Amino acid sequence: MGRAYSDITFTPTVREVQTDMGSRDQYAFLDQMENRQDSLGRRETSFIEGMDHFFQATVGETGWPYVQHRGGPQGFLRVLDAKTLGFADFRGNVQYLSVGNLKTDDRISLILVDYAEQVRLKIIGRARTVEAADDPALIEQLRMPGYSARIERAFIITVEGYDWNCPQHITPRYTEQEVASMTAPLHAQLKRLKEQVAKLAQAASQPTASAQAERLGAGPLALTISGVRQLTPRVRSYELRSADGKPLPPIQAGAHIDVPVTLPGGAIGTRRYSIASAPDMASTYEIAVQREDSGSGGSQAVHAEYRLGMTLHCAMPGNDFALSQGARPALLIAGGIGITPLKAMAHTLSEQGRTFVLHYAVRSRAEAPFLDELAAAFGERLVVYTADENKRMDIEALLANAGRDTEIYTCGPERLIAAVQAAARNAGIADDRVRFERFASNTARNSDRTIAVTLRRSSKVIEVAADRSILDAVQAAGVAAPASCRIGNCGACAVDVVAGVPDHRDDALTPEQHAQGRMCICVSRAEGAALTLDL
Repeated sequence: MGRAYSDITFTPTVREVQTDMGSRDQYAFLDQMENRQDSLGRRETSFIEGMDHFFQATVGETGWPYVQHRGGPQGFLRVLDAKTLGFADFRGNVQYLSVGNLKTDDRISLILVDYAEQVRLKIIGRARTVEAADDPALIEQLRMPGYSARIERAFIITVEGYDWNCPQHITPRYTEQEVASMTAPLHAQLKRLKEQVAKLAQAASQPTASAQAERLGAGPLALTISGVRQLTPRVRSYELRSADGKPLPPIQAGAHIDVPVTLPGGAIGTRRYSIASAPDMASTYEIAVQREDSGSGGSQAVHAEYRLGMTLHCAMPGNDFALSQGARPALLIAGGIGITPLKAMAHTLSEQGRTFVLHYAVRSRAEAPFLDELAAAFGERLVVYTADENKRMDIEALLANAGRDTEIYTCGPERLIAAVQAAARNAGIADDRVRFERFASNTARNSDRTIAVTLRRSSKVIEVAADRSILDAVQAAGVAAPASCRIGNCGACAVDVVAGVPDHRDDALTPEQHAQGRMCICVSRAEGAALTLDL
């Protein structure tokens, strides 16, 4: 929702009701928006010109509203410029209710609905009618080629504001043309699939080296890659289904799964990814993987070797970032690929009817995973900040204006999490109301140096370079060390320190566990030049 739309529709009485119902804080930020959103952009123009019908409302002299359905060929509603809409008024039942209403009150409201995509756009403005005889050139501009209905006049609407409304309760419906378009690829695939059946059956009965390559990992949960989507130039999503057809283990919003990857050198490791799909999608998990060319190789391996039909033997799902139960409102703050667990949370909150706003900071819209899907699902409950458009998130203001019982969930780069934590402290928000999950480790420091690590049980002494984790060095030395998230969130890699003083940099262990001599070797290092570990 834009400021222009809320300024008009959020009357004093409406605002009083919002206050009484506890939703006023959710919309308060609209009053501070610099962009009024009272001019149509490319997205609005494309959507409007794809419509073949809409609903319009006018008000008569008695104060009663009149809602009318308007239909015609696709694109009959024209965007004449960023502030002006126009359409030809075809001869109908000659009641002239809308035409008459506009003689005394020029206010008009339109609702445009794309049922297939579950998207709707609301527009308010001021309308005037132009009789066909008075401006033939305008009538010709609005005429639809090949459509012979008689045009009596033109409706010209000056846009005052608009709102992309949430898709809740929009039942998907499809035109005959849309159904034909959607099923055409399926018909085209049938022939190819029939030709492949014999080859696939033969490969299944006689496993080859190639077939063996279609299986990866040794975890207890076998999942098959059933879908792959390129979300952005660097982010690819993978849909995972049960390999044996049995129901998947149930999950809650914030859950993650450890998947197998082939690391540089050929070793099989694991990488943890949040499950982005709505938890009620019991038949599939969806993960999104951002390729990090300067990383340790896990995301590169996923992009290189994961393909349709491949079976992954994964760990069972876990959850270190669970959404709380109850009815408290939620403030969701995501940065980049950190959107993945918060997407699942937003779906759950929406399903439960809980109040929430999802704030999403990205480099650009082209690099924002799931952006269109989120906009369609959550409407004004999604606020997007794009660095390339100089739209910055004011974290201090968000936290300062959070309600007293609002819970804050954030996932993203270290600088975002640190900013949220600092803003929460400044706003006097208790620590237990702020929950976060990192998607990458950013614990390296300029002062880091090479350290010597002695492994007591393995009788090995290994050198850990300043730019390498103890965990990676231990595993490279051939010593089995449990691990999962690799960013200090889960505690799976925690070991006992026999000698030396650890420099703790994790978020998983408690101060008591640190005091007892436990450390997470995926991110933590040594205060001195050496450590001895119980490995």
